[in-house]
Amino acid sequence: MATPGEADAMRRAIELAARGMGSTSPNPVVGAVILDAHGEIAGEGWHQRAGGPHAEVHALRAAGDAARGGTAVVTLEPCNHTGRTGPCAQALIAAGVSRVVYAVADPTPAATGGGATLAAAGIDVESGLLEAEAARGNEVWLTASREQRPFVVWKYASTLDGRIAAADGTSRWISSAASRADVHRLRAESDAVVVGSGTLRADDPHLAVRGVAGTFTQPLRVVVDTNAKITPGARVLDGTAPTLVAVAEDTDTAHLPGVDVARLPRTGSGVSVPGLLAELYGRGVRSVLLEGGPTLAGAFVAAGAVDKVVGYLAPALLGAGPAALGDAGITTIAHALRLDVAEIERIGPDLRITAYPSRTEEN
Repeated sequence: MATPGEADAMRRAIELAARGMGSTSPNPVVGAVILDAHGEIAGEGWHQRAGGPHAEVHALRAAGDAARGGTAVVTLEPCNHTGRTGPCAQALIAAGVSRVVYAVADPTPAATGGGATLAAAGIDVESGLLEAEAARGNEVWLTASREQRPFVVWKYASTLDGRIAAADGTSRWISSAASRADVHRLRAESDAVVVGSGTLRADDPHLAVRGVAGTFTQPLRVVVDTNAKITPGARVLDGTAPTLVAVAEDTDTAHLPGVDVARLPRTGSGVSVPGLLAELYGRGVRSVLLEGGPTLAGAFVAAGAVDKVVGYLAPALLGAGPAALGDAGITTIAHALRLDVAEIERIGPDLRITAYPSRTEEN
């Protein structure tokens, strides 16, 4: 059984792992803490960027000789393969640790088996410590690994009565400056930001990350524009960040020379959402921030392709105007997409609600 000190170390490792968000894709975020033989913290580390040393290596370097006879506490099962870096299981063996505690088993065929390798070397191994908490912090990579598609976060901002714009179409600004700054944080943590043609026409968004400190990669800006109505002068086509325009496979794009275009199967309401996600996954995208309007959001919900919802609720009422979610194929209350609220936080004058599709059946 894990000790209280190991549980505290795992909580710290989970905090450390979060520092890598936005810079490790397509790899996981991982945190590691090395406890010396007396149970004191000797070294810490996290996976800082894709292709760089893994969390265990950073932590072992920080610990030095104090790692010998100690315990490694890691959020993800130490890898068992050589990719751009060496296998962490072997690094732990070479460092002389006597015990390894990890939270989540590695689901990927190439990297799994690190725990077994450690045990075969005579190291005491325990898995599952704070597994749910660690898995939530690595939800993007775990979903992408298991389902072979990007993890999708639907973000929206609305009034308390669920309106995203007034009856005359005006929408700037429903949420506060603090909420808008927080959205840039979400963008920085994402591989791609997706909007639809309606949002493009109404707002001409730029979609690049601004005002976020630290290391991150500008996300791929994706415009779902079934019939290619976008014009070459759209702000999203500037050189600040890469841009992809997703169109129906039979659409003429001759007016968009030099623009990266993805041709997808046409459906009754636009392009195929599964087709879009498959295209993005093939391009290395593991996390998507869906910022589109109600029509695109409805298409994603109807396709069962929303993994997380982040709503910014402003203390205002409009009484008329478009709702946050369009037609999602839900016609009766019995079929409502129920959500489990994970967090409610005050952001300036607004409320930010984070929720996940419920895994339980409503009777």
